[in-house]
Amino acid sequence: MWFKNLSLFRFSEPFTLPAADLTEKLEQMRFKPCGSHDESSFGWTAPLGRGAELLVHEANGFLMVCGKKEEKVLPTAVINEMVQEKVLEVETQQGSKLSKKERTALKDELIFELLPKAFSFSRSSFAYIDPKGGWVVVDAASTKKAEDLLSSLRRCLGSLPVVPINTVEKPSVAMTEWLMKNQAPTGISIEDECELRSPEEEGGIIRCKNHDLALPEIKNHLQSGKQAIKLALNWEDRISFILDEELTVKRLRFLDLIQDQVTDVDVETDAERFDVDFSIMTLEFSNFLPRLLELFGGENKS
Repeated sequence: MWFKNLSLFRFSEPFTLPAADLTEKLEQMRFKPCGSHDESSFGWTAPLGRGAELLVHEANGFLMVCGKKEEKVLPTAVINEMVQEKVLEVETQQGSKLSKKERTALKDELIFELLPKAFSFSRSSFAYIDPKGGWVVVDAASTKKAEDLLSSLRRCLGSLPVVPINTVEKPSVAMTEWLMKNQAPTGISIEDECELRSPEEEGGIIRCKNHDLALPEIKNHLQSGKQAIKLALNWEDRISFILDEELTVKRLRFLDLIQDQVTDVDVETDAERFDVDFSIMTLEFSNFLPRLLELFGGENKS
């Protein structure tokens, strides 16, 4: 349940829907496994996992939801090979070449026949709503995956007035300055990984990992015009992460100060452990996210 990535969105209007009402709206898209001829299926499932029923987990005013997607596995290379064999067989029988339309129809028929026998796999995507702070936080490393989850949520709710976060100062400009000065804002420390990119179209990219970013070679790249588009950071020795130019937080790790809080709480069931973990995580983010905005001059609401 611990989030490993943060795609961040802000409500442009207050979110006032109670957990019970949100649950009721999500019920219309409760997850159902793929039918025999379905290529994929998406729906909402209980964040607590197998055996649980509630589609919304609430703790301290935070609302956790979980989307589940199941897909059938039909390898493209295998399909193409089977189609070619079938096309050759039909063309030999007919004594003429098949048209593009006929080839497409043949491929569709083949996929329809294979779907009931195909293996399937599923993956879950978590997000939580912070009505008081005005946040939607999705555990996704890419904007597209996050937007897909929000689109499904929007279909259930009718509307979901959220936008990606936007700050006064561009993150790449600020992170470049931190590296140039080898000094980050209070509470933030620079770690040992970065990605630098030239501003020109198709400009060069330098990736450094397990590297001392205070060395002159890094500054030389920056002085030549490259900008920091990804940077490994540590916040208050509580969490470490990679921050990119879109303000997406990736490879998030909760450090010992947080882990100690978790182990200090005795629980008896998996449900209690989930609730404790969720409460600790969201409380941490409720302090961290406003600070993240401050690092780049605050939120740009224009």
